[in-house]
Amino acid sequence: MVSTRSSSVALNSTPETLPTPAKTPRSRKAASRTTSSVSASVSAAPSAWSHTPTALTLLWLAVSLPLVTWDTGYVLGRPLTMEGGSLHWPIWTPYKLYGEVDHIYGWKAFNAGNGFTSAQGTLNVIETVMYIAYVYLWNKNKAADGSVRGREGGLALLLGWGAALMTLSKTVLYWLNEYYAGFDNIGHNSLVNLIFLWIIPNGAWLVFPTYMIFSMGSDILDAFTLASHDKSE
Repeated sequence: MVSTRSSSVALNSTPETLPTPAKTPRSRKAASRTTSSVSASVSAAPSAWSHTPTALTLLWLAVSLPLVTWDTGYVLGRPLTMEGGSLHWPIWTPYKLYGEVDHIYGWKAFNAGNGFTSAQGTLNVIETVMYIAYVYLWNKNKAADGSVRGREGGLALLLGWGAALMTLSKTVLYWLNEYYAGFDNIGHNSLVNLIFLWIIPNGAWLVFPTYMIFSMGSDILDAFTLASHDKSE
């Protein structure tokens, strides 16, 4: 009986609280690494999205938009804007020379009914409208630091990036058209004329739109990163 009572008392007694094991240097180091990685991931995510056009982007648009407008007017105004046409002088006089350098702009392609030039000019209109809308939205909604945010900023960025992608794609198509046509429209030029009157001028529409695609694309990726970070929280 005594042994039974003592067993019952032992079962009903409250066990003593076990001491918490002290953290070892290894466990402290692991906890520190975990905290650091969490802090790094939080700090890596952008806190607020914004888009600011680079100085090179604005400079390129200031130079290229008037030139593209001029070019589009010539292309869609043919034959009146060509040599001998009522609108040729004085605005489109330089196209007499360029039509001899690149026959796609001259009488050869026009008389042959080649529609590539006019199709390209029509796309120029769409691109130009998109670029103008981009600049307008940015200028209207920009903050003191030149950045745009929110839906208006996102729309401006989408238009600018899409227009740059169109410009690059169209220019690549323009070059490929010459390649697959056996350089039918430019193969008659000397190397010097080809470099300075065709490759360099047209090459600019490869270089700068590519730069804009990467520059603006980086801001688009930042927006995606911020959105996914907010949802994960």
